[in-house]
Amino acid sequence: MRRFFTPGWLGLHALAVALCAAFLGFGWWQFDRAQQGNDRSWAYTFEWPIFAIFVIVMWIKMMRDEVNGVDENDPRRAPSVIEEPAEAAVKREIIKQQETEDPALAAYNRYLARLNAESHRRD
Repeated sequence: MRRFFTPGWLGLHALAVALCAAFLGFGWWQFDRAQQGNDRSWAYTFEWPIFAIFVIVMWIKMMRDEVNGVDENDPRRAPSVIEEPAEAAVKREIIKQQETEDPALAAYNRYLARLNAESHRRD
């Protein structure tokens, strides 16, 4: 349990407590406004405590992950080899065949591929 008293964890604990207190305070403030006749504040009255609950859930999840040794950067969690879909290999073979059979068609396909790449860059 000493690992939760490092400077990084102490900062996370302080942040979680401050966020929960702020979110509950905002909820109370919206409750006061709602009682004064502001109907829109009723939704916020319930929304802010939900945010506080989310902070608590994520705080607990981070602490459990630390205890269980879960590391997001662990290479064992990521696939070691990213395989290429079979369709990509088939398309590549078709393009090679077209380039050897018809150079005009191959040039046109390269032109279309370039246009497609340029259109994705603008988005």
